[in-house]
Amino acid sequence: MGAMIGGYATAEGTTRYRERLAGRVPAAHFRELAGAAWASSIGIGTYLGREDDATDALYQKAIGRALERGVNVLDTAVNYRHQRSERAIGAAVAAAVRGDIGRDEVVVATKGGFVPFDGEVPSDPGAYFQATYVRPGIIQPGEVVGSHCMTPRYLRDQLDRSRTNLGLQTVDVYYVHNPETQLDEVPRPEFLARIREAFAALEEAGREDKLRLYGAATWNGFRADPTEPGYLSLAELVDVAREVGGSQHRFRVVQLPYNLAMPEAFTRANQKVEGVFVSTLEAARRLGVYVMASASVYQGQLTRGLPSVVTDYLPGFTSDAQRAIQFVRSTPGVGTALVGMKTLDHVEDTAGVAATSPMPWEQFKRLFNEA
Repeated sequence: MGAMIGGYATAEGTTRYRERLAGRVPAAHFRELAGAAWASSIGIGTYLGREDDATDALYQKAIGRALERGVNVLDTAVNYRHQRSERAIGAAVAAAVRGDIGRDEVVVATKGGFVPFDGEVPSDPGAYFQATYVRPGIIQPGEVVGSHCMTPRYLRDQLDRSRTNLGLQTVDVYYVHNPETQLDEVPRPEFLARIREAFAALEEAGREDKLRLYGAATWNGFRADPTEPGYLSLAELVDVAREVGGSQHRFRVVQLPYNLAMPEAFTRANQKVEGVFVSTLEAARRLGVYVMASASVYQGQLTRGLPSVVTDYLPGFTSDAQRAIQFVRSTPGVGTALVGMKTLDHVEDTAGVAATSPMPWEQFKRLFNEA
């Protein structure tokens, strides 16, 4: 890959993007991302797919079309498809920037934490790990839980690998990927010490313009009961960020699964904020944290066979996938609903939702109570 593209998503750039889409998508399709930019209510995810050139090409075409249709949030991780998803996004963004879309109009998010392979599974994974991470001193003994690491040294390495893969000088959002994985083996006080060191490193990376915002992308952590070993307290993480980054800290985004089959972020009052238990979405609102919802169609499981009540309360859509996405993006507190899209058909189906307004609260409340 050639020279890295400079810049990052800005309020000015994403306002320009919104204005260019005016008339094709409603204003409510865009949400304010931590005062830094306007983010579309639907984002493209790049988790699934084969590790091959054909899938890379599909993703590149899908991303290019999504940007044209009003989707300006691109989500990936260094380990997705063994770094190939980041590289596909990088190629797509470079092509878009050569066209009529500015770098400052696009929100690119990626993650680090799980040890990635490079392009494909190596013939000897152990030897690859030793040669790539242990012998160079990037990972020390005792720092890995399963295949997860979040030491400052390791995260700095992963962030730089992601920036190279993406061809971007600055990543808009960088997540510690499933930090609750560490709680499988590490006592909570040690976990919090590791989080503090990780956040301090990411604050430093922000000062170096390697990232703009950071956060935590989770699977179970924010949905779990407070008594469960893998539970994450959002207020606790924000406190840590404030300790290392001050009032202007960059911990401003979280990602967690939310969909019709996994509604806990909205329904479960498991997050304590100022002495009161509230849902994760409400806690995020109170703490000034933007929420990206992953698994909006539950890796395809919600794209068919939804109950008739969902169809009744969501008229005007042509597919269950559209209805599932509309449910997520209309939930109070959800900023962006992430949807895996690697074909133009997926993009067009999703763009049909982007072209509509989110459900008003009264309609959403009736649907939720019925469903």
